[in-house]
Amino acid sequence: MTGTRDEGHVGVVGMWVTADGHIRQELRADGRYDEARGIQRSAYTGRYTVTGSHIDYVDDSGFTATGDIRDGVLHHEHLVLYREEMQA
Repeated sequence: MTGTRDEGHVGVVGMWVTADGHIRQELRADGRYDEARGIQRSAYTGRYTVTGSHIDYVDDSGFTATGDIRDGVLHHEHLVLYREEMQA
């Protein structure tokens, strides 16, 4: 099960950003992610799976990471990311 196909994932898909906007992580509906850092687009890309509020990441280069969404905030390893609101 990946991305939006997993139960309990509601609210995960979309753009997540650090408070300073330096790191932007897009969690896509197809179970892929794309993370930009500063001006470097696609600094990290890979796939993710969701179990409840827990996220497991597998980067295309092979390393793994985890994250948890607590109170609408994504805690990804040492990062804290907030959902970017869609502009109308």
